[in-house]
Amino acid sequence: MSADMRELKIEAARAALDQVVGGMRLGIGTGSTAEEFVRLLAERVAGGLSIIGVPTSERTATLCSELGVPLTTLEETPELDLTVDGADEIGPQLGLIKGGGGALLREKIVAAASKRMIVIADKSKIVEALGHFSLPIEVNAFGLGATMRAISKAADALGLDGPLDVRERGGEPFVTDGGHLIVDASFGRIPDPRALASALNAIPGVVEHGLFLDLADTAFVAGDGEVRTLRAA
Repeated sequence: MSADMRELKIEAARAALDQVVGGMRLGIGTGSTAEEFVRLLAERVAGGLSIIGVPTSERTATLCSELGVPLTTLEETPELDLTVDGADEIGPQLGLIKGGGGALLREKIVAAASKRMIVIADKSKIVEALGHFSLPIEVNAFGLGATMRAISKAADALGLDGPLDVRERGGEPFVTDGGHLIVDASFGRIPDPRALASALNAIPGVVEHGLFLDLADTAFVAGDGEVRTLRAA
């Protein structure tokens, strides 16, 4: 990552941190931009800010623990005030594609448990229509072939086509924190994300997908020397 790109991520994270007040129960996202938020948050905590966080991945939990950010779980704290997370794409109405880091299931559970979700990103993540970034789909390993065929059939019914690839890391299938696999669907432009989300939700082998719709209400997007605030209409 270039120094300029990291600085953009830091600026977006700093804008989100301004929304955090003492006593908040925070959902803390996963990914490079979310990690910049954790670092800034840790500085505030060290200075006396009292918050409790729910991490969306083991990776985020480890970073929070290393930096002294106090953590809880959704079992102990089932209602959160705010989630701050990054995104792989930000489209119209703050519809998102997430899951590039493999934590989409926990990210969506945490976001749904929150009163608000703020997205932090650099300007490269803004798109006119979702789908340039491959859509991550978390699936059960059992019946993988049947599930992939069902995904293809559902996509075809919506006029979508493109390769489905089981994500790998180091030559082995990538396994999520929940013990599932991820299928990356390269559909290209997705004209109707809601229809696709509904179709994927109806497939038994699909655990969750990376279309985050009607969850984020605000995005802080850094670029061109400023941080823009985008809001869902």
